Amino acid sequence: MSNPMFDVIEADLKELNEGLIGAVTSPVDLVTEIGTHLVTAGGKRIRPALCLLAAHGGPAYSLERLLPLAEALELIHTASLVHDDVIDEADTRRGCITANAKWDNQIAILSGDYIFARAFGLIAEGDYGNYVSKRLAELVCNLSVGEIIQDHTVYQAVKDLDNYYNRIQKKTADFLEICCELGAFVGGMSKEDVQKLAEYGHCIGMAFQITDDLLDIQQTSEKIGKPAGNDIRQGIVTLPVIHALSVSPDAAELEGIVTDSAMTDEMVARALAIVKATDGVEVAMAKVDEYLDRARSVLPDSLAPEIREAFVMVADFIGDRDF
Repeated sequence: MSNPMFDVIEADLKELNEGLIGAVTSPVDLVTEIGTHLVTAGGKRIRPALCLLAAHGGPAYSLERLLPLAEALELIHTASLVHDDVIDEADTRRGCITANAKWDNQIAILSGDYIFARAFGLIAEGDYGNYVSKRLAELVCNLSVGEIIQDHTVYQAVKDLDNYYNRIQKKTADFLEICCELGAFVGGMSKEDVQKLAEYGHCIGMAFQITDDLLDIQQTSEKIGKPAGNDIRQGIVTLPVIHALSVSPDAAELEGIVTDSAMTDEMVARALAIVKATDGVEVAMAKVDEYLDRARSVLPDSLAPEIREAFVMVADFIGDRDF
């Protein structure tokens, strides 16, 4: 991993990447091919990296003990993305062809199931105890619930911010929270510091998803590696759109577009223009800053300086990222 925010765990991440290849290897060549394609598709490894960083904050850090957990977290993330791509009918992810586009929906879904199972196999082999297994089961449940909430409200001009925040918490923030929490827990940090790192993870997770929603509004398809305006095209209203639906003089037109399941490219472009004409982007950016400020403020005092700095750099990265 070349990103400087993870320099302190560069050697750990190298072993993680090697372990991921081994984790998806199967006696069936096609399964190995698909798994390898998925785990080498350019992910930033933020989730396992947060787990490893948090574990470094405790007195019981052991890479050998932590690797199965870190690998499992990345595999759960990968499996959820495979299923998301089928639901979204996406052809690209991180600039690479998706499993559903390269093979087909059936193979993609079954591959996602296989990777989920491999993740929980790693947890069983790691012998982390009931608490870790329980939290990871809750995570997968929440990921599913978040997607169900989102799917239930597609092509509806839902202006309820609580609904939006609940959805992104389950889709994204809960995951980053658990990565930090379980890393700190297995690393032997105090209960109080485990909770502080869990809150850090929650805050950067909320900021991460709002930023992702902003990029869908602001950036080009080439820059973000997936179709720009895809959320609108899929009938998903995000924070900038919700704000525009409340304040724009063209709110009625925008509502007509986002509730039309047959919207054209021109309609998507018009919706983006309406949103950008409001201060919706600025409102969302201010919310990102609020979450990131809170994340930095709750970092435990017990962290070693280089680990604290890495956590701060992750928050900075989320606030500055444009892809």
